[in-house]
Amino acid sequence: MEKFDIAVIGAGPGGYPAAIRAAQLGASVAIVEKEQLGGTCLNWGCIPTKALIAAAGTFAQITHAQALGITVTGAAVDYATMIRHKDKVVGQLRNGIKQLLAANGVKLFTGAASFKDRGTIGIGDSTAISAAKVIIATGSTSAMPGFLPKHERVIESRRFLELDHLPRTLLVLGGGFIGCELACMAAMLGVKVTLVELLEDILLLLDPDVRREVRNAMEKGLGIRVLTGKALEAITADAAGARGSLGGELLEADLLLCAVGRKPVTEGLKLDQAGLAPNPRGFIETDDYCRTPVATIYAIGDVTGKTQLAHYATAQGITAAENALGPKPRPHQTLVPNVIFTSPEIGTVGLSEEDARKQNREVKIGKFRFAGLGRALAVGETAGFVKWIADAATDQLLGAAAVGPHATELIAQATAAIRAELTTRELGRTIYAHPTFGEAWMEAAHVLHGEAIHAPPRPARAAA
Repeated sequence: MEKFDIAVIGAGPGGYPAAIRAAQLGASVAIVEKEQLGGTCLNWGCIPTKALIAAAGTFAQITHAQALGITVTGAAVDYATMIRHKDKVVGQLRNGIKQLLAANGVKLFTGAASFKDRGTIGIGDSTAISAAKVIIATGSTSAMPGFLPKHERVIESRRFLELDHLPRTLLVLGGGFIGCELACMAAMLGVKVTLVELLEDILLLLDPDVRREVRNAMEKGLGIRVLTGKALEAITADAAGARGSLGGELLEADLLLCAVGRKPVTEGLKLDQAGLAPNPRGFIETDDYCRTPVATIYAIGDVTGKTQLAHYATAQGITAAENALGPKPRPHQTLVPNVIFTSPEIGTVGLSEEDARKQNREVKIGKFRFAGLGRALAVGETAGFVKWIADAATDQLLGAAAVGPHATELIAQATAAIRAELTTRELGRTIYAHPTFGEAWMEAAHVLHGEAIHAPPRPARAAA
Protein backbone atom coordinates (compact mmCIF):
# COMPACT_ATOMS: atom_id res chain seq x y z
CA MET A 1 0.00 0.00 0.00
CA GLU A 2 1.39 3.39 -1.04
CA LYS A 3 1.59 6.01 1.69
CA PHE A 4 1.13 9.76 1.23
CA ASP A 5 1.17 12.86 3.40
CA ILE A 6 -2.02 14.15 1.76
CA ALA A 7 -4.75 12.41 -0.23
CA VAL A 8 -7.34 14.50 -2.04
CA ILE A 9 -10.65 12.94 -3.06
CA GLY A 10 -11.98 14.74 -6.13
CA ALA A 11 -10.07 16.63 -8.83
CA GLY A 12 -12.47 19.50 -9.42
CA PRO A 13 -11.79 23.23 -8.92
CA GLY A 14 -11.25 22.66 -5.21
CA GLY A 15 -9.43 19.35 -5.26
CA TYR A 16 -6.70 19.81 -7.84
CA PRO A 17 -5.56 23.24 -6.48
CA ALA A 18 -5.45 21.67 -2.99
CA ALA A 19 -3.25 18.87 -4.31
CA ILE A 20 -0.91 21.24 -6.14
CA ARG A 21 -0.59 23.57 -3.14
CA ALA A 22 0.18 20.63 -0.84
CA ALA A 23 2.86 19.47 -3.28
CA GLN A 24 4.33 22.99 -3.39
CA LEU A 25 4.69 22.79 0.38
CA GLY A 26 6.74 19.62 0.08
CA ALA A 27 4.13 16.97 0.79
CA SER A 28 3.74 13.67 -1.00
CA VAL A 29 0.28 13.91 -2.55
CA ALA A 30 -2.25 11.58 -4.13
CA ILE A 31 -5.43 12.70 -5.85
CA VAL A 32 -8.36 10.39 -6.64
CA GLU A 33 -10.90 11.17 -9.37
CA LYS A 34 -13.68 8.84 -10.52
CA GLU A 35 -14.67 10.75 -13.68
CA GLN A 36 -12.82 13.63 -15.36
CA LEU A 37 -10.13 16.02 -14.15
CA GLY A 38 -11.65 19.43 -13.53
CA GLY A 39 -14.88 18.08 -12.07
CA THR A 40 -18.31 19.51 -12.83
CA CYS A 41 -17.01 23.06 -13.32
CA LEU A 42 -14.70 22.24 -16.19
CA ASN A 43 -16.58 19.38 -17.82
CA TRP A 44 -20.30 20.05 -17.31
CA GLY A 45 -20.65 23.50 -15.75
CA CYS A 46 -18.68 26.75 -15.70
CA ILE A 47 -16.50 26.31 -18.77
CA PRO A 48 -18.91 24.55 -21.17
CA THR A 49 -21.72 26.99 -20.43
CA LYS A 50 -19.46 30.01 -20.90
CA ALA A 51 -18.19 28.68 -24.23
CA LEU A 52 -21.76 28.33 -25.47
CA ILE A 53 -22.91 31.62 -23.93
CA ALA A 54 -20.00 33.41 -25.64
CA ALA A 55 -21.04 31.93 -28.99
CA ALA A 56 -24.67 32.88 -28.38
CA GLY A 57 -23.63 36.40 -27.40
CA THR A 58 -21.60 36.78 -30.58
CA PHE A 59 -24.59 35.69 -32.65
CA ALA A 60 -26.81 38.18 -30.81
CA GLN A 61 -24.32 40.97 -31.49
CA ILE A 62 -24.23 40.10 -35.18
CA THR A 63 -28.01 40.11 -35.47
CA HIS A 64 -28.19 43.54 -33.80
CA ALA A 65 -25.17 45.10 -35.51
CA GLN A 66 -27.27 47.26 -37.82
CA ALA A 67 -27.62 49.87 -35.07
CA LEU A 68 -23.85 50.41 -35.33
CA GLY A 69 -23.93 50.70 -39.10
CA ILE A 70 -23.06 47.09 -39.88
CA THR A 71 -25.39 44.99 -42.00
CA VAL A 72 -24.91 41.24 -41.84
CA THR A 73 -26.75 38.81 -44.07
CA GLY A 74 -26.77 35.05 -43.92
CA ALA A 75 -25.83 34.69 -40.23
CA ALA A 76 -26.83 31.23 -39.03
CA VAL A 77 -26.31 29.01 -36.01
CA ASP A 78 -24.39 25.75 -36.37
CA TYR A 79 -24.89 24.34 -32.90
CA ALA A 80 -22.93 21.15 -33.56
CA THR A 81 -19.86 23.27 -34.35
CA MET A 82 -20.43 25.25 -31.15
CA ILE A 83 -20.45 21.98 -29.23
CA ARG A 84 -17.21 20.89 -30.89
CA HIS A 85 -15.62 24.21 -29.88
CA LYS A 86 -16.87 23.69 -26.32
CA ASP A 87 -15.46 20.17 -26.22
CA LYS A 88 -12.11 21.36 -27.60
CA VAL A 89 -11.82 24.01 -24.87
CA VAL A 90 -12.75 21.51 -22.17
CA GLY A 91 -10.25 18.96 -23.49
CA GLN A 92 -7.46 21.52 -23.61
CA LEU A 93 -8.06 22.65 -20.02
CA ARG A 94 -8.45 19.08 -18.78
CA ASN A 95 -5.11 18.15 -20.32
CA GLY A 96 -3.59 21.24 -18.71
CA ILE A 97 -4.67 20.05 -15.27
CA LYS A 98 -3.17 16.64 -15.92
CA GLN A 99 0.14 18.22 -16.87
CA LEU A 100 0.12 20.52 -13.84
CA LEU A 101 -0.51 17.63 -11.45
CA ALA A 102 2.30 15.62 -13.02
CA ALA A 103 4.70 18.58 -13.00
CA ASN A 104 4.10 19.02 -9.28
CA GLY A 105 4.64 15.35 -8.53
CA VAL A 106 1.01 14.62 -7.60
CA LYS A 107 0.10 10.97 -8.21
CA LEU A 108 -3.27 10.55 -9.93
CA PHE A 109 -5.51 7.57 -9.19
CA THR A 110 -8.63 6.94 -11.27
CA GLY A 111 -11.63 5.32 -9.64
CA ALA A 112 -14.29 5.76 -6.96
CA ALA A 113 -12.82 6.48 -3.53
CA SER A 114 -14.16 5.18 -0.23
CA PHE A 115 -12.85 5.23 3.31
CA LYS A 116 -11.67 2.02 4.93
CA ASP A 117 -10.72 4.05 8.00
CA ARG A 118 -9.79 7.68 8.58
CA GLY A 119 -6.36 7.22 7.04
CA THR A 120 -6.98 4.53 4.43
CA ILE A 121 -8.78 5.05 1.13
CA GLY A 122 -9.94 2.32 -1.19
CA ILE A 123 -9.96 3.09 -4.92
CA GLY A 124 -12.27 0.90 -6.94
CA ASP A 125 -12.22 -2.76 -6.00
CA SER A 126 -8.51 -3.55 -5.90
CA THR A 127 -6.42 -0.53 -4.84
CA ALA A 128 -5.90 1.17 -1.49
CA ILE A 129 -3.66 4.00 -0.31
CA SER A 130 -2.95 5.51 3.09
CA ALA A 131 -2.58 9.16 3.99
CA ALA A 132 -1.78 11.15 7.11
CA LYS A 133 -4.32 13.81 6.08
CA VAL A 134 -7.30 13.65 3.70
CA ILE A 135 -9.11 16.46 1.89
CA ILE A 136 -12.62 15.64 0.63
CA ALA A 137 -13.51 17.63 -2.49
CA THR A 138 -16.26 15.57 -4.10
CA GLY A 139 -18.49 18.51 -5.05
CA SER A 140 -22.17 18.35 -5.96
CA THR A 141 -24.44 17.09 -8.70
CA SER A 142 -27.74 18.18 -10.22
CA ALA A 143 -30.81 17.46 -8.14
CA MET A 144 -33.63 15.76 -10.04
CA PRO A 145 -36.88 15.81 -8.02
CA GLY A 146 -38.76 12.55 -7.76
CA PHE A 147 -41.93 14.03 -9.26
CA LEU A 148 -40.28 14.41 -12.67
CA PRO A 149 -40.85 11.62 -15.17
CA LYS A 150 -37.79 9.63 -16.18
CA HIS A 151 -37.64 10.30 -19.90
CA GLU A 152 -35.11 11.50 -22.48
CA ARG A 153 -37.22 14.64 -22.94
CA VAL A 154 -36.63 15.58 -19.27
CA ILE A 155 -32.98 16.41 -18.63
CA GLU A 156 -30.68 18.27 -16.22
CA SER A 157 -27.91 20.73 -17.07
CA ARG A 158 -25.19 18.12 -17.63
CA ARG A 159 -27.24 16.28 -20.23
CA PHE A 160 -28.34 19.57 -21.81
CA LEU A 161 -24.69 20.51 -22.41
CA GLU A 162 -24.12 17.19 -24.19
CA LEU A 163 -26.84 17.81 -26.82
CA ASP A 164 -25.54 18.26 -30.37
CA HIS A 165 -28.62 20.22 -31.43
CA LEU A 166 -30.99 22.67 -29.79
CA PRO A 167 -34.71 22.06 -29.34
CA ARG A 168 -37.19 24.34 -31.07
CA THR A 169 -38.91 25.00 -27.74
CA LEU A 170 -37.55 24.67 -24.20
CA LEU A 171 -39.27 24.58 -20.83
CA VAL A 172 -36.88 25.48 -17.97
CA LEU A 173 -37.83 24.45 -14.45
CA GLY A 174 -35.99 26.64 -11.94
CA GLY A 175 -35.10 30.34 -11.94
CA GLY A 176 -31.74 30.18 -10.22
CA PHE A 177 -28.49 31.10 -11.93
CA ILE A 178 -28.16 27.81 -13.87
CA GLY A 179 -31.70 27.95 -15.20
CA CYS A 180 -31.45 31.64 -16.12
CA GLU A 181 -28.04 31.31 -17.78
CA LEU A 182 -29.11 28.40 -19.99
CA ALA A 183 -32.46 30.03 -20.74
CA CYS A 184 -30.67 33.17 -21.96
CA MET A 185 -28.18 31.18 -24.01
CA ALA A 186 -30.90 29.17 -25.74
CA ALA A 187 -33.07 32.25 -26.37
CA MET A 188 -30.16 34.15 -27.96
CA LEU A 189 -29.81 31.24 -30.39
CA GLY A 190 -33.46 31.38 -31.40
CA VAL A 191 -35.07 28.83 -29.07
CA LYS A 192 -38.54 29.70 -27.75
CA VAL A 193 -38.03 29.50 -23.98
CA THR A 194 -40.48 29.37 -21.07
CA LEU A 195 -39.01 29.51 -17.56
CA VAL A 196 -41.00 28.46 -14.50
CA GLU A 197 -39.97 29.34 -10.94
CA LEU A 198 -41.98 28.24 -7.90
CA LEU A 199 -40.82 31.19 -5.79
CA GLU A 200 -42.06 34.74 -6.21
CA ASP A 201 -39.24 35.78 -8.53
CA ILE A 202 -36.15 34.53 -10.36
CA LEU A 203 -32.68 34.93 -8.83
CA LEU A 204 -34.32 35.61 -5.49
CA LEU A 205 -31.06 36.02 -3.55
CA LEU A 206 -30.32 39.23 -5.47
CA ASP A 207 -31.61 42.72 -4.68
CA PRO A 208 -34.98 43.55 -6.26
CA ASP A 209 -33.53 46.25 -8.54
CA VAL A 210 -30.99 43.77 -9.97
CA ARG A 211 -33.68 41.15 -10.47
CA ARG A 212 -35.96 43.62 -12.24
CA GLU A 213 -33.20 44.63 -14.64
CA VAL A 214 -32.43 41.04 -15.61
CA ARG A 215 -36.00 39.84 -15.77
CA ASN A 216 -37.01 42.78 -17.94
CA ALA A 217 -34.15 42.04 -20.35
CA MET A 218 -35.00 38.34 -20.45
CA GLU A 219 -38.68 38.97 -21.14
CA LYS A 220 -38.57 42.00 -23.43
CA GLY A 221 -35.12 41.68 -24.95
CA LEU A 222 -34.86 37.91 -25.42
CA GLY A 223 -38.54 36.98 -25.56
CA ILE A 224 -38.32 34.50 -22.68
CA ARG A 225 -41.62 33.87 -20.98
CA VAL A 226 -40.91 33.99 -17.22
CA LEU A 227 -43.60 32.54 -14.93
CA THR A 228 -43.10 32.81 -11.16
CA GLY A 229 -44.99 32.10 -7.95
CA LYS A 230 -46.66 28.88 -9.08
CA ALA A 231 -45.65 25.23 -9.34
CA LEU A 232 -45.53 23.27 -12.58
CA GLU A 233 -47.78 20.29 -11.97
CA ALA A 234 -48.89 17.09 -13.67
CA ILE A 235 -45.64 16.88 -15.62
CA THR A 236 -45.52 14.22 -18.33
CA ALA A 237 -43.19 13.38 -21.18
CA ASP A 238 -43.28 11.21 -24.28
CA ALA A 239 -41.65 11.05 -27.70
CA ALA A 240 -43.42 14.28 -28.74
CA GLY A 241 -42.08 16.40 -25.86
CA ALA A 242 -42.66 17.40 -22.24
CA ARG A 243 -45.59 19.24 -20.70
CA GLY A 244 -47.07 20.38 -17.44
CA SER A 245 -49.88 22.42 -15.96
CA LEU A 246 -49.37 25.87 -14.43
CA GLY A 247 -52.42 27.51 -12.90
CA GLY A 248 -54.68 25.68 -15.30
CA GLU A 249 -52.59 26.50 -18.38
CA LEU A 250 -50.90 23.71 -20.32
CA LEU A 251 -47.23 24.40 -21.05
CA GLU A 252 -45.52 22.26 -23.70
CA ALA A 253 -42.00 22.10 -25.14
CA ASP A 254 -39.66 19.80 -27.00
CA LEU A 255 -37.50 19.50 -23.87
CA LEU A 256 -37.84 20.16 -20.16
CA LEU A 257 -34.60 21.30 -18.51
CA CYS A 258 -34.58 20.81 -14.74
CA ALA A 259 -32.40 23.37 -12.93
CA VAL A 260 -33.81 23.33 -9.41
CA GLY A 261 -30.60 22.96 -7.42
CA ARG A 262 -27.72 20.70 -6.58
CA LYS A 263 -27.01 18.03 -3.97
CA PRO A 264 -23.70 16.98 -2.37
CA VAL A 265 -21.78 13.97 -3.62
CA THR A 266 -21.11 11.72 -0.62
CA GLU A 267 -22.67 8.46 -1.77
CA GLY A 268 -20.13 5.65 -1.80
CA LEU A 269 -17.54 7.48 0.32
CA LYS A 270 -18.36 5.32 3.39
CA LEU A 271 -17.88 8.33 5.65
CA ASP A 272 -18.93 6.34 8.71
CA GLN A 273 -15.78 4.23 8.44
CA ALA A 274 -13.77 7.45 8.87
CA GLY A 275 -15.87 8.58 11.83
CA LEU A 276 -17.82 11.14 9.82
CA ALA A 277 -21.49 11.58 9.05
CA PRO A 278 -23.22 14.10 6.77
CA ASN A 279 -25.61 16.56 8.36
CA PRO A 280 -29.38 16.27 7.84
CA ARG A 281 -29.07 18.13 4.52
CA GLY A 282 -26.43 15.67 3.32
CA PHE A 283 -23.40 17.98 3.55
CA ILE A 284 -20.11 17.48 5.39
CA GLU A 285 -19.84 20.14 8.07
CA THR A 286 -16.60 22.08 8.45
CA ASP A 287 -15.32 25.00 10.49
CA ASP A 288 -13.75 28.20 9.21
CA TYR A 289 -10.46 26.36 8.71
CA CYS A 290 -11.96 23.65 6.45
CA ARG A 291 -11.64 21.09 9.26
CA THR A 292 -14.22 18.36 9.81
CA PRO A 293 -14.96 16.86 13.25
CA VAL A 294 -12.25 14.27 12.46
CA ALA A 295 -8.93 15.98 13.09
CA THR A 296 -7.08 14.51 10.10
CA ILE A 297 -9.86 15.07 7.55
CA TYR A 298 -10.71 18.31 5.79
CA ALA A 299 -13.53 19.09 3.36
CA ILE A 300 -13.93 21.87 0.80
CA GLY A 301 -16.25 23.14 -1.90
CA ASP A 302 -19.85 22.22 -2.66
CA VAL A 303 -19.82 19.11 -0.48
CA THR A 304 -19.62 21.37 2.60
CA GLY A 305 -22.89 23.14 1.80
CA LYS A 306 -21.37 26.60 1.96
CA THR A 307 -21.17 28.94 -1.03
CA GLN A 308 -21.39 26.68 -4.08
CA LEU A 309 -19.00 28.42 -6.46
CA ALA A 310 -15.90 27.06 -8.19
CA HIS A 311 -13.65 29.96 -7.18
CA TYR A 312 -14.71 29.59 -3.55
CA ALA A 313 -13.80 25.89 -3.68
CA THR A 314 -10.38 26.82 -5.09
CA ALA A 315 -9.74 29.28 -2.26
CA GLN A 316 -10.87 26.71 0.30
CA GLY A 317 -8.68 24.03 -1.28
CA ILE A 318 -5.55 26.13 -0.98
CA THR A 319 -6.43 27.01 2.63
CA ALA A 320 -7.12 23.37 3.51
CA ALA A 321 -3.77 22.24 2.09
CA GLU A 322 -1.90 24.93 3.99
CA ASN A 323 -3.77 24.18 7.23
CA ALA A 324 -3.19 20.45 6.90
CA LEU A 325 0.56 20.97 6.59
CA GLY A 326 1.27 24.20 8.46
CA PRO A 327 1.71 24.83 12.20
CA LYS A 328 -0.66 27.81 12.36
CA PRO A 329 -4.03 27.41 10.63
CA ARG A 330 -5.76 30.35 8.97
CA PRO A 331 -9.47 30.72 8.19
CA HIS A 332 -10.64 30.61 4.61
CA GLN A 333 -11.85 33.79 2.94
CA THR A 334 -15.53 34.66 3.21
CA LEU A 335 -15.74 37.64 0.85
CA VAL A 336 -16.82 35.79 -2.27
CA PRO A 337 -17.83 37.46 -5.54
CA ASN A 338 -20.74 35.89 -7.37
CA VAL A 339 -21.06 36.08 -11.15
CA ILE A 340 -24.02 35.07 -13.29
CA PHE A 341 -23.69 34.92 -17.09
CA THR A 342 -27.22 35.86 -17.97
CA SER A 343 -28.00 38.53 -20.57
CA PRO A 344 -27.27 41.04 -19.10
CA GLU A 345 -24.49 39.73 -16.87
CA ILE A 346 -24.60 40.03 -13.08
CA GLY A 347 -21.84 40.40 -10.50
CA THR A 348 -22.28 40.81 -6.75
CA VAL A 349 -20.02 40.78 -3.70
CA GLY A 350 -20.36 41.47 0.00
CA LEU A 351 -23.63 42.56 1.59
CA SER A 352 -26.62 43.14 -0.62
CA GLU A 353 -28.76 46.18 0.07
CA GLU A 354 -31.62 43.93 1.18
CA ASP A 355 -29.44 41.86 3.55
CA ALA A 356 -27.88 44.97 5.06
CA ARG A 357 -31.32 46.35 5.87
CA LYS A 358 -32.42 43.00 7.33
CA GLN A 359 -29.47 43.34 9.72
CA ASN A 360 -30.83 46.77 10.72
CA ARG A 361 -27.69 48.43 9.41
CA GLU A 362 -27.75 52.06 8.40
CA VAL A 363 -26.46 52.10 4.84
CA LYS A 364 -26.03 54.55 1.98
CA ILE A 365 -26.56 53.56 -1.65
CA GLY A 366 -24.83 54.93 -4.72
CA LYS A 367 -26.06 53.73 -8.12
CA PHE A 368 -24.93 54.75 -11.59
CA ARG A 369 -26.43 53.51 -14.85
CA PHE A 370 -24.24 52.51 -17.79
CA ALA A 371 -26.34 54.78 -20.00
CA GLY A 372 -24.42 57.70 -18.48
CA LEU A 373 -21.02 56.37 -19.64
CA GLY A 374 -19.40 57.51 -22.87
CA ARG A 375 -17.89 54.06 -23.48
CA ALA A 376 -21.22 52.31 -23.05
CA LEU A 377 -22.95 54.66 -25.48
CA ALA A 378 -20.12 54.36 -28.00
CA VAL A 379 -20.37 50.56 -28.17
CA GLY A 380 -24.15 50.38 -27.82
CA GLU A 381 -24.22 48.56 -24.47
CA THR A 382 -26.16 50.84 -22.15
CA ALA A 383 -28.43 48.53 -20.15
CA GLY A 384 -27.88 48.13 -16.42
CA PHE A 385 -26.01 49.80 -13.59
CA VAL A 386 -23.48 49.42 -10.79
CA LYS A 387 -24.32 49.96 -7.14
CA TRP A 388 -22.34 50.52 -3.95
CA ILE A 389 -23.67 49.65 -0.49
CA ALA A 390 -21.75 51.57 2.21
CA ASP A 391 -21.96 52.00 5.97
CA ALA A 392 -23.76 55.28 6.65
CA ALA A 393 -21.59 56.17 9.65
CA THR A 394 -18.11 55.13 8.51
CA ASP A 395 -18.54 55.36 4.70
CA GLN A 396 -16.84 51.94 4.42
CA LEU A 397 -17.80 49.83 1.41
CA LEU A 398 -19.88 46.84 2.48
CA GLY A 399 -21.15 45.42 -0.79
CA ALA A 400 -21.58 45.99 -4.49
CA ALA A 401 -23.66 44.84 -7.42
CA ALA A 402 -23.26 45.21 -11.16
CA VAL A 403 -25.79 44.25 -13.80
CA GLY A 404 -25.04 44.94 -17.43
CA PRO A 405 -22.11 44.76 -19.87
CA HIS A 406 -18.97 43.11 -18.46
CA ALA A 407 -20.49 42.90 -14.96
CA THR A 408 -18.76 39.57 -14.34
CA GLU A 409 -15.38 41.25 -14.89
CA LEU A 410 -16.20 44.57 -13.21
CA ILE A 411 -17.11 42.91 -9.91
CA ALA A 412 -13.42 42.05 -9.35
CA GLN A 413 -12.68 45.76 -8.83
CA ALA A 414 -15.41 45.99 -6.22
CA THR A 415 -14.17 42.84 -4.47
CA ALA A 416 -10.66 44.25 -4.11
CA ALA A 417 -12.01 47.59 -2.85
CA ILE A 418 -14.23 45.96 -0.21
CA ARG A 419 -11.47 43.59 0.93
CA ALA A 420 -9.14 46.58 1.30
CA GLU A 421 -11.81 48.25 3.49
CA LEU A 422 -11.94 51.35 1.32
CA THR A 423 -14.49 54.10 1.86
CA THR A 424 -16.59 55.49 -0.94
CA ARG A 425 -14.68 58.76 -0.59
CA GLU A 426 -11.39 56.97 -1.26
CA LEU A 427 -12.88 55.05 -4.15
CA GLY A 428 -14.42 58.19 -5.63
CA ARG A 429 -11.07 59.97 -5.54
CA THR A 430 -9.41 57.16 -7.48
CA ILE A 431 -8.71 58.13 -11.08
CA TYR A 432 -10.29 55.72 -13.56
CA ALA A 433 -9.22 55.65 -17.20
CA HIS A 434 -11.63 57.21 -19.66
CA PRO A 435 -13.56 55.98 -21.57
CA THR A 436 -14.06 52.66 -19.76
CA PHE A 437 -16.89 50.69 -18.16
CA GLY A 438 -14.96 50.73 -14.88
CA GLU A 439 -15.66 54.46 -14.52
CA ALA A 440 -19.14 53.48 -13.37
CA TRP A 441 -17.73 52.52 -9.95
CA MET A 442 -16.22 55.98 -9.48
CA GLU A 443 -19.43 57.64 -10.65
CA ALA A 444 -21.54 55.52 -8.27
CA ALA A 445 -19.31 56.57 -5.36
CA HIS A 446 -19.92 60.21 -6.28
CA VAL A 447 -23.67 59.58 -6.54
CA LEU A 448 -23.67 58.18 -3.00
CA HIS A 449 -22.46 61.56 -1.71
CA GLY A 450 -24.66 63.62 -4.02
CA GLU A 451 -21.61 64.82 -5.94
CA ALA A 452 -22.07 63.10 -9.29
CA ILE A 453 -20.68 64.94 -12.29
CA HIS A 454 -22.42 62.82 -14.93
CA ALA A 455 -25.80 62.29 -13.28
CA PRO A 456 -28.59 64.74 -12.50
CA PRO A 457 -28.56 66.13 -8.95
CA ARG A 458 -30.95 64.56 -6.49
CA PRO A 459 -34.13 66.53 -5.89
CA ALA A 460 -33.82 68.83 -2.88
CA ARG A 461 -35.90 67.77 0.10
CA ALA A 462 -38.82 70.00 0.93
CA ALA A 463 -38.45 72.03 4.12
CA ALA A 464 -40.24 70.60 7.13
